[in-house]
Amino acid sequence: MTGRDLVGVFAPITTPFDIASGDIAPQHLKDNVARLFAAGLDGIVVAGSTGEAPLLDPDEQRRAVAWTRAVTPEARWLIAGTGAESTRQAIALTRAAAAEGADAVLVRPPSYFPAVAARALANYFRAVADASPVPVLVYNIPKYTHVSLPAELLQELSSHARIVGAKDSSGDLKNLAAYREAAPKWALFVGSGSLLLSALELECEGGIVAVACFAARLCADLAAAFHSGDRAAATALQDRITPLDKEIVGKLGPAGVKAAMDAVGLYGGPPRPPLAPLGTAERERVALLVRGD
Repeated sequence: MTGRDLVGVFAPITTPFDIASGDIAPQHLKDNVARLFAAGLDGIVVAGSTGEAPLLDPDEQRRAVAWTRAVTPEARWLIAGTGAESTRQAIALTRAAAAEGADAVLVRPPSYFPAVAARALANYFRAVADASPVPVLVYNIPKYTHVSLPAELLQELSSHARIVGAKDSSGDLKNLAAYREAAPKWALFVGSGSLLLSALELECEGGIVAVACFAARLCADLAAAFHSGDRAAATALQDRITPLDKEIVGKLGPAGVKAAMDAVGLYGGPPRPPLAPLGTAERERVALLVRGD
């Protein structure tokens, strides 16, 4: 444990690929991370859904953590996504991320075999946590895994000393509230930028939201306004963030987030095949959205 509170607004950073080679572009990654921290974010998540984690090989994930660690201030958080289809692979990714300097790991459930019972999921998360040198957060992302983690599972896992939190990307405020009730001592993060203010009102610790990859200052300012008691300012910022989240993150996925990053002067670049980049019309619409036109 780091001794720091696991709170705030984090960006699940995209993985930048070189246009010519298709390899990860480490300097673009470092530059993006440095600029997002300068905009006021509290942490970065590497190799999450927005980072196209399923399309990265294990060594790429490990190196991405190392490159990000090199530009992450001591007082900020670096979390690595390390979920996998096998418990063995998730443990290996977790240990590798910790060795490269990750402060914590975010672990999605396995999803290829849809009949994994709740007991097997509990055993999976426990096994990863038992082997992890760093704190573990449970990751609920049913949009991509088609697995919805019940609140009862979180309650069961909350007795494990190394499992300290969760990220809920269900987009369902009732589910988030059920998680909050099930694990009141955990660090609970919302995964939907549209629900950032609502999550803070539920006494969640913050958000790990893809919209922060290209609108970091808006997200950081929302959290600051909320914590200072300025609900009017927080609401106005949420009203600005919500369409960016729904139209870009929700409808266009990692390719949309990357196009938005390009539009604000960061490096987005292409997604990794088989994901396709946005067409010209879509890119122009994304640029208009981020400019507020």
